[in-house]
Amino acid sequence: MSAAENAPSEPIVLRAARWVDVDAMEVRSPAVVVVDGDRIVAVNPVDLPSPATEIDLGDVTLLPGLMDMELNLVIGGPFSGNPRPDVEESPSFKTLRGAKNARTTLDAGFTTVRNLGLFQKTGGLLLDVDLGRAIDLGWLPGPRIVPAGHAISPTGGHLDPTMFQRLGPGIMPLSVEEGIANGVAEVRQAVRYQVKYGAKVIKVSASGGVMSHAGGPPGAQHYSQEEFDAIAEEAHRLGVKVAAHAIGDDAIRACIRAGIDCIEHGFLASEDTLRMMVEHGTFLVSTTALTDFLDVSKQAPEKRAKAAKVFPQAKSMLTKAIDLGVKIACGSDLPCFPHGENWRELVAMVERGMTPLQAIHAATVVSAELIDREDELGRLEPGFLADVVAVPGDPGADITVTSDVRFVMKGGVVHKQV
Repeated sequence: MSAAENAPSEPIVLRAARWVDVDAMEVRSPAVVVVDGDRIVAVNPVDLPSPATEIDLGDVTLLPGLMDMELNLVIGGPFSGNPRPDVEESPSFKTLRGAKNARTTLDAGFTTVRNLGLFQKTGGLLLDVDLGRAIDLGWLPGPRIVPAGHAISPTGGHLDPTMFQRLGPGIMPLSVEEGIANGVAEVRQAVRYQVKYGAKVIKVSASGGVMSHAGGPPGAQHYSQEEFDAIAEEAHRLGVKVAAHAIGDDAIRACIRAGIDCIEHGFLASEDTLRMMVEHGTFLVSTTALTDFLDVSKQAPEKRAKAAKVFPQAKSMLTKAIDLGVKIACGSDLPCFPHGENWRELVAMVERGMTPLQAIHAATVVSAELIDREDELGRLEPGFLADVVAVPGDPGADITVTSDVRFVMKGGVVHKQV
C-alpha cells in the first residue's frame, strides 16, 4: 500500500497550544493546522472543514518537519553481531540496516534527510537510492531521502573505505562506479554513474578528515582544481548539486572556486574563506555536534591527535560563520553519534551562537533551500507538504525540547503520536 493510500480520506485538523512561524522566527498561539491529503491547506482559519478528523495534541508546539542534511542511514545503528560490518555485511544487509535507522530518524522528527555518500563495497548498487524509493512507495516508514549514491573520492582519500581500517592491497577492490575516481575523465564517469542510477546530489571527498588514515595533514586537499571543476560542471549539467566533505581551508576555497554548492564540516575554514562562502552563496553544513559526542577513545593515536587539534577549531569556526552570515543548514553526520539523536545538532548550533529559532530555521527553511524544495518543505503554510512534528514546551526558549518528539506527521500521514 502506498503512502497516498495510507492517508486519511477526510481532512485532518491538528490542534496544539503553539506553533513556530519559521519565517518570522516567532512562537505563536494557538495552533490549528488543517491538512487535506498530503498538504497543509490552512493555518488558524476562521472556518474549519466538516467532516474532519480532529487531533488535539494539547500543550505542545508544532514545528515543520525537521531536516538533516548529512547522515548515512546504512551504517551505524543497532549492533548486528558483526565486529567488522564494513567487510562482514552484504549490501542487502546494509540496506535492511538502513530501513531500521530510517524509522528511528523519522520518530525523532526528521522527515527529510540527505544520505550523503556511500563509502561501502556494493558492486555499484546505490543502496540509499533504493531505500529512499521504498520509503516513497510507502513500503516502510522513514524520512524523505535525497540520496548521493557513492561518495566520489581519489584512491587513498578520506572516503576511500579501505582507509578507515588500513586494509591491505587487494582487499576490497573498488571501482569508479563505487566512487573511487582519479583524474578528470574518471571523476566525470563517477558522477555520471551515480546520477544515472538515481543520485539526487553528488558527494565529493575534497580533503582529508579526522577518522580515516588518509595521508597528509588534517584537511589536506584531495583533488586538483581541474578535477573539482569537472565534478561540479558534470553534476550541474545533469541537474544536481554537489556537496563536498572539506575541512581544510585550501580545499574549501578550491571547492568554492569550482562552484560546488555546499561545504560539509568546514572545520578549518579561515575568516577570509567564510567571507568567500557568503559572497558565492555557498552553504555550510557544519556537523558541529560530533565534536562533542564522537567517541574517539578507541581510535588509533594519530586519529585522536587529529581530533584534539581540529575539533576546538571547528567550534570556533561555526561561531564566526554565524556572525558573518554564512548560509548554514542542519546536518549531524550520523552515525558519529547514535541515530535518532539528530536533535543534538540543533543544541550544538545554539551553543555556538545561534538562537533556538535560528537553529530551527537552519533545520527547516535553509535546509529546504539547499535541496531546492523551499516551495513545499520547511514551513507550516498552506500549500506546503504536511510534515508536522510536535514537541513539549517552547523550543524558542529551550532548544533541548526537540529531543522529546511527541508527534510526527509526514506528507499527511501520522507516523507517531505519544
